[in-house]
Amino acid sequence: MQPGTAIYFLMDENDVRRILAFDDTMIGSDGIPVGEKPHPRLWGTFPRVLGHYSREVRLFPLETAVWKMTGLTARNFGLADRGSIAVGQRRPTWCCSTPATVNDAPPYEEPTRPAEGIHTVIVNGGVAWEGGRSTGVRRGRMLRRTPSAHRQERPRGRRHDPAPS
Repeated sequence: MQPGTAIYFLMDENDVRRILAFDDTMIGSDGIPVGEKPHPRLWGTFPRVLGHYSREVRLFPLETAVWKMTGLTARNFGLADRGSIAVGQRRPTWCCSTPATVNDAPPYEEPTRPAEGIHTVIVNGGVAWEGGRSTGVRRGRMLRRTPSAHRQERPRGRRHDPAPS
């Protein structure tokens, strides 16, 4: 038995833009790689943000788009040794692309078509994508949360409502 997949057209584009532009919005994908035609967001989420929302719509600069996909996400999920390029950080995943051409290519009819403008992807020091196809190298692994001084933990248990005014 495989997980179910579906395609919904329920999001209003103006709402999507407003939510993406919010400073604390992280960008990720919940695409599941199952079946012959998984949802196009599996391969298209990040290129769409870089090409459409950053370059074409100009919701935010490229650097902000990358931050929302990496540093902000790592910080909020307590991955203190990830999300930026700095001394003491783990080897990052590198995506070498052409900012002028990166774009989501997968239509609903061909959801596994590679995105445009992505040349090379390096994961934990191994080249995983090059020349328009997978190299077969798989170096990803499960990550565990680490304490982060930047993230405030949400209170557990009973919901806390603000005091009435």
